[in-house]
Amino acid sequence: MANAGCGSLATILFLFFFQAALHKGAAQYPVVSQNLVTDNVSVVEGETAIISCRVKNNDDSVIQLLNPNRQTIYFKDLRPLKDARFQLVNFSDNELRVSLSNVSLSDEGRYVCQLYTDPPQEAYADITVLIPPGNPIIEARDEVLSEGNETEMTCIAMSSKPAATIRWMKGDKELPGKPKVELTYDKMYTVTSRLTLTVNKEDDGVPVICIVDHPAVKDFQAQKYLEVQYKPEVKIVVEFPQGLTREGENLELTCQAKGKPQPQRVNWVKVDDDVPSHAVITGGDLYIENLNKSYNGTYRCVASNTVGESFDDYILYVYDPAPSTEPAAHDSRAGEGAPRTVDHAVIGGVVAVVVFAMLCLLIVLGRYFARHKGTYFTHEAKGADDAADADTAIINAEGGHTNSDEKKEYYI
Repeated sequence: MANAGCGSLATILFLFFFQAALHKGAAQYPVVSQNLVTDNVSVVEGETAIISCRVKNNDDSVIQLLNPNRQTIYFKDLRPLKDARFQLVNFSDNELRVSLSNVSLSDEGRYVCQLYTDPPQEAYADITVLIPPGNPIIEARDEVLSEGNETEMTCIAMSSKPAATIRWMKGDKELPGKPKVELTYDKMYTVTSRLTLTVNKEDDGVPVICIVDHPAVKDFQAQKYLEVQYKPEVKIVVEFPQGLTREGENLELTCQAKGKPQPQRVNWVKVDDDVPSHAVITGGDLYIENLNKSYNGTYRCVASNTVGESFDDYILYVYDPAPSTEPAAHDSRAGEGAPRTVDHAVIGGVVAVVVFAMLCLLIVLGRYFARHKGTYFTHEAKGADDAADADTAIINAEGGHTNSDEKKEYYI
């Protein structure tokens, strides 16, 4: 044990006198040289940092690594500093590489790579320790909101280094917040962001997300779902009839109401008049039998909850009883008469039949006249002009016209 202790002491004394001799023989002011290079390091607290001192052209000069207090961590491949977190990773004529495990905030600072030449050359590696924020905390001023109300939400990212940034998202839309950064006594940063927004019924169930951006963490977020109450949405659906509402028929309407909270009351009224006495109202359904024109008017479904009241209207117009040919369907909400429509297809068919008949008649007449064209005899051809008297003319007409010239006329 004594020999081991003496050996360690001898090594330290050797290094001490060796460094003193080097300082004595070298210039007092080291210079920054491009021949000696190193890199800045950013490391998350608790992880491992690697410091590398590299020499481009080495003439057998000694390389050493100093901490921010200029205490020697490694002299060549020897470690005078009694901090076991520093370990030699690589040593050669051109590189001294050292690891520092379990990094803490106290390890932050400027480390010196030094090459013993005349004058000494130095390069500096700044170690920056990153401390991630704690889990983000999101708070809301109001747990339950009514549509149209304004609310405020707060997101806090505590104890980080450097300061975090906070973004807000509502669904897939980014919203602007108002950040505030505070530096605490232990050189940590606490960031608070406030978001003010006005909600509507479409925001019910939509998440509001607080996203914290920091070099030490990714996808760090917290979210809160909005709960928005809104007045009912009311819609009247015609169950029967599907077409026109005519005298003697029945009418069935259904009132659909949706809100948050769900409407507890649904009422049917007739605007500026009373609902027919024999109308049957069951919940949101209205049923009227044997319609007549005295029932014409506007029927209103009213639904309400703790937020407010809404309604929808149905305009009833009762038409005459259905004729033999049913006219085209017309929504009774229009409240106007439905004129009888003319069936253009029937008219077109009749016109086509008439045209076809006329064409057939023309063809038949044409063929008839073509078959009967030829010769015929007039009185001039029968010899009546050559007779001395009427009797002779008759005899000539009955007996032929042998002695007379035949005259012909053609009909085309």
